[in-house]
Amino acid sequence: MTLRLACPADVPALADLGRRAFIAKFGHLYSAENLSRFLEDSHSEATVSSQLTDPEMKIAVIEEDGVLASFCKVVRKSSLPEKTQASSPMELKQLYTDPDLIGRGHGARLMDWAFAEARAWGADEMQLSVYAHNPEAQRFYRRYGLEKVADIEFWVGDHCDPEFMFAGPV
Repeated sequence: MTLRLACPADVPALADLGRRAFIAKFGHLYSAENLSRFLEDSHSEATVSSQLTDPEMKIAVIEEDGVLASFCKVVRKSSLPEKTQASSPMELKQLYTDPDLIGRGHGARLMDWAFAEARAWGADEMQLSVYAHNPEAQRFYRRYGLEKVADIEFWVGDHCDPEFMFAGPV
């Protein structure tokens, strides 16, 4: 298992993994039109390419046997609502693992990386949003000292998901 920063050659695999992981976990929640629009906006090669060149974002990947198995995206300045007293919150945007490879420790390695990036950026808090009906993810993030601080919304097309905003010190 190799953890490294993503590079331009990873764009197709990142877009593919983002789509597959999102569909596997959440695809059943949305109409075909809403899901298609969301995947194009969030997990297209054009979107991933743009993110990769954004100096305010970093993307780490984990390769297993030469195949991109997991990734994590962090952003220097959180885009989530101001619900805490943090002065320099960073945001964990996505942490996805190939659905067939969950449980191999990728998430833990990526969280350790995300916290190291937050400290290097001088962030005082990590923030993220997590689906309100995803208790496994919530348990995972709580292991890292992140707790629910607010109820927020996540829109996929015209469908509104209940989300929790989690935050905690870095």
